[in-house]
Amino acid sequence: MSEITINTSQNVNIIFNTASIGERMIAFGIDMVIKAAYLFSIYFLIDLFNISSMGTDLEWLAFIIILMSPLIFYTLVSELLMEGQTIGKRIMKIKVIKIDGYQAYFSDYLLRWFFRLIDVYSNGGAIGLITMISSKYNQRLGDLSTGTAVISLKNKVNISHTILQEIANDYIPTFPQVLALSDHDINIIKTHYQNAIAHNDMVVIQKLANKIQSVMKLDSRHIPMNLNEFIQKILQDYNHFTGKE
Repeated sequence: MSEITINTSQNVNIIFNTASIGERMIAFGIDMVIKAAYLFSIYFLIDLFNISSMGTDLEWLAFIIILMSPLIFYTLVSELLMEGQTIGKRIMKIKVIKIDGYQAYFSDYLLRWFFRLIDVYSNGGAIGLITMISSKYNQRLGDLSTGTAVISLKNKVNISHTILQEIANDYIPTFPQVLALSDHDINIIKTHYQNAIAHNDMVVIQKLANKIQSVMKLDSRHIPMNLNEFIQKILQDYNHFTGKE
């Protein structure tokens, strides 16, 4: 599983694991089960009420097109409404993101959906599979054409590995004011920061940094680092002063 580094508009580098091919295939399978259940329900209701014998051929054709629309546009509408996820992706905790750090647009989701005709539904999905295997971030043609990738939202790295890194003996703390925080405060900061990183939620990271600066009575204009570096530095300084791992 490869890692992808996203540089956000706030100049914060966030590292994600790309979703594995297996995770994407399982998510696709879940979505197919949902589609099959919908299709079965439609056929059952048509047979139950003998709808096929009603109306003209043209009316019946229009009716079928309307009924099939949810199947056809399921992925497109789901990723639009669920911000890069379908039900299958949400269950598997994977998500479509732009690799430049910006939110994907309608045009991105539309192009990805269109390329499914080539990636997924032609040649038994062989084209999409080969492309994912050969690309750096497990990207199919639809991803490559839109600058997107599918990432895993699962926390597979212990927080102590990403935030509370081992402090060197000669470590020099930057913010002695960190002692104004309690163990409870630090645990809250770690939890919210970890969740924000996992979901690329810069709003939460900004609010978290503002709250820390307020409690510690720091002036943001005199902090020579970005938000990500600041919060990590706070956690490292606290670890240094308290000797906590």
